[in-house]
Amino acid sequence: MINRELVVDVASSGISIALLENKKIIELNRDTSNEEFSVADIYLGKVKKIMPSLNAAFVDIGHEKDAFIHYLDLGYHFQSLNNYVLYNTSNSKKLPFIKAKMVAPIEKEGKITSFLKVGQPIMVQIVKEAISTKGPRLTSEMSIAGRNLVLIPFSDKISISQKISSNEEKKRLRRLVKSVLPPNYGVILRTAAEGKKGEILKDELLSLIKRWDECCNKLRTFRKPELLIREINRTSAILRDMLNGSFNNIYVNDQVVYDEIRDFIINIEPEKEKIVKLYRGKIPIFEQYGISKQIKGLFGRVVSLKTGAYMIIEHTEALHVIDVNSGIRMKSGNSQETHALEVNLLAAEEIARQLRVRDLGGIIIVDFIDMHDAENKSMLYNKMQRLMENDRAKHNILPLTKFGLLQITRQRVRPEIHIKNDETCPTCHGSGHIAPSVVFDNQLRSQIAYFANKSEDKILTVALHPYVAAYLVKGFPSLRLKWSYQYRCFIKIKADTNLSYLESKIYNSRGEMLNE
Repeated sequence: MINRELVVDVASSGISIALLENKKIIELNRDTSNEEFSVADIYLGKVKKIMPSLNAAFVDIGHEKDAFIHYLDLGYHFQSLNNYVLYNTSNSKKLPFIKAKMVAPIEKEGKITSFLKVGQPIMVQIVKEAISTKGPRLTSEMSIAGRNLVLIPFSDKISISQKISSNEEKKRLRRLVKSVLPPNYGVILRTAAEGKKGEILKDELLSLIKRWDECCNKLRTFRKPELLIREINRTSAILRDMLNGSFNNIYVNDQVVYDEIRDFIINIEPEKEKIVKLYRGKIPIFEQYGISKQIKGLFGRVVSLKTGAYMIIEHTEALHVIDVNSGIRMKSGNSQETHALEVNLLAAEEIARQLRVRDLGGIIIVDFIDMHDAENKSMLYNKMQRLMENDRAKHNILPLTKFGLLQITRQRVRPEIHIKNDETCPTCHGSGHIAPSVVFDNQLRSQIAYFANKSEDKILTVALHPYVAAYLVKGFPSLRLKWSYQYRCFIKIKADTNLSYLESKIYNSRGEMLNE
């Protein structure tokens, strides 16, 4: 049985959300407070440049780099949307959306020059955030997502998630939505809609239509590129898509976010209300649940596996490369083929986890240990597919090549998560040079003298490496006693194995560090 937990860390710099399965991190999402231009935001932009050779255009939406839209991203009903936008941006009298006319859909093999010209206003939605040197990627096929359904303006289709298997349930949902859906709108019913009452779906549909109407009202004031609809913040979007009754526990360290999540859970599964818990401990919440330590080990270039095996993860502009290595250990009695299969299957589990935790996207090439048996290759490929089933990002996995390479494409809509886990040496401060160890006691004495004169409570605690701490308290009188008498303060020596050989930390009686 899988124990699923969600840990939400709310800080001044943003919100971090960790999804745990059996205490291991499976996903890590971070929403910093200064992020702009998020996926699903809708803008009224202005065509900046047409690129006939690419059958695409660059659009100014206010980003430092112009956004990009391809002809195929204009959407099936682009002409209907474009006519509506052009009318409302050039006329003072608003045309109600319900009276907008649906016109013939565009052809798949058309040219973008037939529909766009420089300076033309265009309604677009971000489908991929700016990554590296590239600006945002856009579409003109609008969609507004809710918990149970997605509203599609200028559409006439009602689509239902394939994960809803019951034909009776599909018929019920289609009938419910069709009875309340106004003209010019289409809907996608999400998996979460299964079993929901008609009133819940109707209320959500009306709220999404209201958001779209508010967006259309802004068209008449068009002067320059502007935001029409901001997607709910990334944290809320993540929680909206992830939260369900399958969690065993949800831990939050902020009262406001706790109340929001609790109310949400009460709405979808009232009996699960008690799984949401407010964390009030003094230790940081990620430290308390062992997440910080896992992050340190997950985001390095080298990722260790069991039995001495390891993986090396390299990043380039075009793709990610993962190299699986068996290490130097090999179980006695195992053939090379059996050992390679064991390591590869173990690596596959960690690779599926790494893709989700780091949110790697684009092309991923995995160099597994060579295997000759076709049955073993097929077993590895099938396991990789099973492991990736729970990945919410769109992906495609190809069978192993004859060289033992596995190719994966995974949807990337945001920059991948980078966490720096290298630490600057506290002794040399990154220079590679340290002061002579024979003068360390003199340097420490000078610091103690300074803080003893400066401090009012006359009690200092000095944390040191155990070897150095033992040196200061040995003999009678020890250096600790001599310095205490000389500087008229009480000095406590504390051994700390986390400190380097020539590192020291000095605290006052309130536990405040003085020599930062």
